[in-house]
Amino acid sequence: MTIPTVLVLCTGNSCRSQMGEAILNHDLAGRVRALSAGTVPQPKVADGAIEALALAGLPTAGLYPKLIDTVLDTPIDLVVSVCDNAKESCPIFPRPVKRIHVPFHDPHGEPLESFVAVRDEIRRVLVPAVLAALGLQEGAQ
Repeated sequence: MTIPTVLVLCTGNSCRSQMGEAILNHDLAGRVRALSAGTVPQPKVADGAIEALALAGLPTAGLYPKLIDTVLDTPIDLVVSVCDNAKESCPIFPRPVKRIHVPFHDPHGEPLESFVAVRDEIRRVLVPAVLAALGLQEGAQ
């Protein structure tokens, strides 16, 4: 069985989409492969996002902002936009791909507590949304 690839898409690819990538790869390890990208990526992942992930024991190695164009040739099974701007500017993929929109608050410029709250909401909302969109059962391996 092929593991489905999920692309978490945001504008800057420096916070919400990065946290989504790390959470999906951790919580759904072996069931999905998550990537993230941005329509206008920032120079680096937000320090608050890295710290919030680390506080939850989630891996942060290898996280860096990527332009959506760098993953367009990757076979994607599901695109999840996590901000309204990315939803509106989502590119056309070389082959049909299922899309869902699961927006989250942007904690950029806010205290660490905001990043932690968004991290927890991503974990609570995004994981089951991805499972449902891919037709996978929660908890099943």
